[in-house]
Amino acid sequence: MTVIVPCRNERRYISSCLDSILETAYPADRIEVLVVDGASDDGTREIVRTYAASEPRVRLLDNPRRSAPAALNIGIRAARGEIIARMDAHVVYPPQYLPVLVKALLETGADNVGCPIVTLPANRSAAARAIACALSHPFGVGNSRFRIGTAVRREVDTVPFGCFRREVFDRVGLFDEELIRNQDEEFNFRLIRNGGRVLLVPDVAAQYYARASLRHVARMYYQYGWYKPLVARKVGRIMTVRQLVPAAFVATLATLALLAPFWPGAPSALVALLATYAAADLAAALTARSRLGLRGRAMLALVFPLIHFGYGLGSLAGAAHWLLRPRRPTRTPEVVPLSR
Repeated sequence: MTVIVPCRNERRYISSCLDSILETAYPADRIEVLVVDGASDDGTREIVRTYAASEPRVRLLDNPRRSAPAALNIGIRAARGEIIARMDAHVVYPPQYLPVLVKALLETGADNVGCPIVTLPANRSAAARAIACALSHPFGVGNSRFRIGTAVRREVDTVPFGCFRREVFDRVGLFDEELIRNQDEEFNFRLIRNGGRVLLVPDVAAQYYARASLRHVARMYYQYGWYKPLVARKVGRIMTVRQLVPAAFVATLATLALLAPFWPGAPSALVALLATYAAADLAAALTARSRLGLRGRAMLALVFPLIHFGYGLGSLAGAAHWLLRPRRPTRTPEVVPLSR
């Protein structure tokens, strides 16, 4: 099998990621690891070269376009295995990760299999711990099963780090390189539309290190929202209702604010909506099952709105850009981290 690791400037995480992959319980003589690097300039390439020099299973490939979908397509074209797994550099994988996914792939006949992720803080700061909690909390991410977990095998709309049969790419094509974000969701929709199945299995979990700062999280979710309308235009529909909620919430607030000078009831409705959201936000922060402490819970109450408003504003801006304006060149991908 072939493992593809898209990466750019992941010096802090790449060693732990590669160590965890190489320590897999999957047979060592049946695996290759392709690290597809997008011109890293922080020392990541040197670290990967060191691994490749001492470990014949590891190869370093260049990704001149510096985007995740381009990296995945480069890896798929270079892959020698009949099974292909995407494994991001911001993640540590348990030894049973690959054996479990491959077994489920072969037993169930699914076309793409993934597992839930356990979200860990990037450091010990209150902000980092709150971010990790928010990204695995239903109030933060809705019913995204791979983030909040599952107790049973279930068919889903997407998984984070898929394990595929190689023939899937011959059947439905490669990843869409215009989608700097959300390319896995569009691919999985295309797969399902062509009769394929995407399966989430609970038997193993990967450890994902969340972003460290509030700014990075807000930016990341703005980018997720920005590309969602483009995905919708490409597939011809909205893939899940949860994707509409942040944009609808932000649009409603903006509409009420604009109507305030003309409609007497608008200010009261605006205050009531904001008060309801604030109450739900505080309740979620105070009741979260996490050892955050008082400061951490205060940070969590801030992280939730950053996710929701960032995603909502990104979705509205993306809709104006992708759906209402003429097609323009894709934004420069090197400003977007390759990992989630």
